[in-house]
Order: sequence, then C-alpha cells, then structure tokens
Amino acid sequence: MRQVVLDTETTGLEAKDGHRIIEVGCIEIVGRRITERRLHHYVNPERASDDGAVAVHGLTDEFLADKPKFADIADDLLAFVRDAEVIIHNAPFDLEFLDAELARLGRPPFREHCAAVTDTLKLARELHPGKRNSLDALCERYGVSNSHRTLHGALLDAGLLADVYLAMTRGQDSLTIDIAPGAALGEFGPIDASQLIVLPASGEEVAAHEALLDAIEMEAKGTSIWRGAAVS
Repeated sequence: MRQVVLDTETTGLEAKDGHRIIEVGCIEIVGRRITERRLHHYVNPERASDDGAVAVHGLTDEFLADKPKFADIADDLLAFVRDAEVIIHNAPFDLEFLDAELARLGRPPFREHCAAVTDTLKLARELHPGKRNSLDALCERYGVSNSHRTLHGALLDAGLLADVYLAMTRGQDSLTIDIAPGAALGEFGPIDASQLIVLPASGEEVAAHEALLDAIEMEAKGTSIWRGAAVS
C-alpha cells in the first residue's frame, strides 16, 4: 500500500478554540522506500498565532499573510493522500485540526479521504511502554539524525518521522536471536537448549548450499559472511 507521512503546524494547541493550520507537509513512501514526491504548503490561517506556537515553529503572522488559505490547498492535499495509509505522530492532534478545516469547507472528515491512519505515537508507546516517545526521543532511539532541527517544520518533521517509522517497523534485522540467560518466554519458561530438535541437512542440501556460497563469493570477490562465521 502507498503510504504518506503527514505533519502540520498550527496557530495554537486547540482547534476547538478556533486555532488553525498554518503549514502542511507530506512525504510519500512506496514499498518501504521514501520517494521524491512531496507536498508542502504554508497556509494563511486568517488569525494570529499564539506566542508559544510561534516560538515552536517560527512562522510569524507577517510571513503567513500572503500565503494561500486552507480552502485553496485542500484539493491538493486530499488528492495527495487519496487511497494511502497516512502516518502521523500523535494523530488525534492533527486530525482534529484537519477535520475542523474540512468542516469549514463542508467536506467529510479527513479519514474518509484516505485508506487508513496510523498513529506512530500509539505504536511507539506499545513498543516502548513507560519511555519518552516524542519525535525527538524516537530519533535518538533509532539513530535518526535531527541535528538540523532547531525549529519545528511540517515537511522537516514529516521527513524525520518517515525515517523513524521505517526503523520502528523494519522487524528483525539480525540472523540471530539473543536471549539473556534464564529469560522467560511467557508461560513456557526459559529455553532449554538440550530439548531443541536438530534436523541436520542432507548431503544434497549441503552441496546446494556450498554451490550457492561459491556463486556469492565469485560475484562479491570475497569470502561470504556465512563461511566466515561458520564453526565446527
């Protein structure tokens, strides 16, 4: 499924108090690869931003005064997310603002314009309960560099979140499973290696394996990691 990572910046914290969207940034992921497709708009909110919000994103009322209104960019945004899974960090916050903007235009809620919405904050809390799961914390945890991020920006944050999301969902990236001595596995208790059933490879399987390694080493012009790690 095509995925779109989305972030917004706003004039304040509460849509119900009349605060508005001032920036939207989207980045496309296809086949777990970030593509070159982007969507980015600054938006004239038709109201002033709170001082605290400006301190976060740095977008002043003067800068936004000549930007298009949300009504002018709505079709572009909805076309970009159509039929995609939309990935948002702390999705309820952004959805509240998006739904309020769409309601002003007589449009259905945001979820009705895309295939699904995934909240990476919810996912992070499930993976790392009791830990900090802000975007900055996740960047640090997954080794995503955010050193260039001095202020929040919708497209910048969407790019960071895309890298974090791919890291969070990549699954097992090692050929080994390391379990601490005595670690319990649910109701079955610790693993007793002496009880594991070992099925040795047949002669034909060994020969096929060696032939494959020969081909890999010929192409790579070096010893494969499997032979290098082999033990008797």
